[in-house]
Amino acid sequence: MAQDNVIECKNVRFTYPGQETAALCGVTFSVARGEFLSVIGHNGSGKSTLARLLNGLLEADEGKISVFGMDVSEGKNAQEIRKRVGIVFQNPDNQAVASIVEDDVAFGPENIGIEREEIGKRIEWALAAVGMEKFRRATPSRLSGGQKQRIAVAGVLAVKPEVLILDESTAMLDPKGRREVIDVVRRLNREEGMTIVLITHFMEEALLADRTIVLNRGEIVLSGTPEEIFENGDALETFNLCLPEISGIAARLREGGLAVEGSLDPAKLAEQIYAEFSRKGIKSARLDLTPPPKAEAAREWDVDIRDLTYTYSVKSPFAAQALKGVDLHIGEGEFFGIIGHTGSGKSTLIQHLNALIKLPQAEKKYRKKKVKKGVPPPVMPSIRVGRFDLTDKKTDFSALRASVGMVFQYPEYQLFAETVAKDVAFGLKNFSRGLSEEETKAAVKRSLGMVGLDYDEVAEKSPFDLSGGQKRRVAIAGVIVTKPEILVLDEPAAGLDPKGKKEIMELLHKLHREWCKTVVIVSHDMDEVAENCTRAAVLSDGKIYACDAPARLFGKGEELLSLGLDVPITLKIASRLGELGISLTGCCTSRAFSDGILALYRGEEDA
Repeated sequence: MAQDNVIECKNVRFTYPGQETAALCGVTFSVARGEFLSVIGHNGSGKSTLARLLNGLLEADEGKISVFGMDVSEGKNAQEIRKRVGIVFQNPDNQAVASIVEDDVAFGPENIGIEREEIGKRIEWALAAVGMEKFRRATPSRLSGGQKQRIAVAGVLAVKPEVLILDESTAMLDPKGRREVIDVVRRLNREEGMTIVLITHFMEEALLADRTIVLNRGEIVLSGTPEEIFENGDALETFNLCLPEISGIAARLREGGLAVEGSLDPAKLAEQIYAEFSRKGIKSARLDLTPPPKAEAAREWDVDIRDLTYTYSVKSPFAAQALKGVDLHIGEGEFFGIIGHTGSGKSTLIQHLNALIKLPQAEKKYRKKKVKKGVPPPVMPSIRVGRFDLTDKKTDFSALRASVGMVFQYPEYQLFAETVAKDVAFGLKNFSRGLSEEETKAAVKRSLGMVGLDYDEVAEKSPFDLSGGQKRRVAIAGVIVTKPEILVLDEPAAGLDPKGKKEIMELLHKLHREWCKTVVIVSHDMDEVAENCTRAAVLSDGKIYACDAPARLFGKGEELLSLGLDVPITLKIASRLGELGISLTGCCTSRAFSDGILALYRGEEDA
């Protein structure tokens, strides 16, 4: 093993039991001490398999992996390797071990024999590093998905490993949480010399590394600096990856006549644009494309929420108020977004839409309390979804759930049946009893076709034998098989590669055009909301902070940043352009932004 390499892989091959195709085949690479390596690739390319091989959670079928000179395949080395190589998984539930956060973070240091006083210091440091200090005595199972992920990162940081492997570990974090974790990782790399292996689908994270490798179908197909990798857009497309949105903006500007180079830095791209304007003699220009507000008439499948308050574990030491008087209207026909920081109440809110969490008045044991004379009656929440009154005990909640389809975070974890066909048919049989076998098969076949899967190819397969992207499509098929009027999805594209995200959003738009009246998505991806949603609501600390069309909503950039959110890439470019004298406002989609810049450049608008 080379003296300055902490990890070396030589001709590594691994195949999961029962699978014909190898997850990794002939992988050879090394990681130098103190290096920051990013690994990107499509879903199913072998990234997570590689991570587990590096610290001995899996054993290679062929080839050799050495970590700090120790052979990973030798059992006697396992404890020492795992002490020095920490791994944060994609799903935080896979790492939770204790009922209290501080005990969960302490688990690793305790197991490697760190002294009690030092463990306390490490708990404080690790929780502060991920912004979770106030949750030290909380119960992990009661935290949101993003909060759990921060705790998982803190638990590994507390061990202070020499090599830190992050397997899509920021996928479920809000933008602020993602920045905080990546800042911690970069600081550990720069200041303490920690070696980092970052597996990610966020191209802006990959850009921070010293070197990037691209996996495709279990093989390393590209290796080089991030700049070298992202310059090769055609190759990335070949390997089922997509360039980030900013690269598409630069390409459209070049097609329109601006001599700008590709850049993943919004400020640098803005400066290139301004340089082109300056060459043409344009020192300042202004264009506002903000659309006027539209008044919408009430329609049959509108959603109206009033005074919605909800507290978890009422009258217990763990009581936590998730919603604090939410008022929200979602009109029939909208492609509606819900954004907010981790723990803001997003998932709690949408679980009310099909009464997975029932309003108090709808509970069987509810009895209206007598109000003392002179005391105003308590304000009670109300929700109406189409024809369904969710305050009424007599509401047909089964019919409501057939009409409001719900897809949860990591929907593939909803799969349970022995075959894909049975899994997709489950909800249909519950909501549409009396269907014949032929009718059920036809509906399942149609549903799988809608999500881009061939019935004859996958129907009799176990859903657990499918790739991650296929599992997600099957889970969505199991929800849309009843053709719900409203489709609600909690982070539908989280954890998917860029191409997978694009395909999921295209699928949702297809369903929306063809028969689904309203689509509601919860997302941490501001570009995703900007590009796809008609309106979006910002949830902060259990309250609606703002609700508007993306073009107006994202105009509140500084306010959104203060709430732990982010703004689309177009606004980051526009912000720097504004400082230079080129003002373009009211367009947050990449296409509208590119068209607006070209219009200003050509003098087609008032400058």
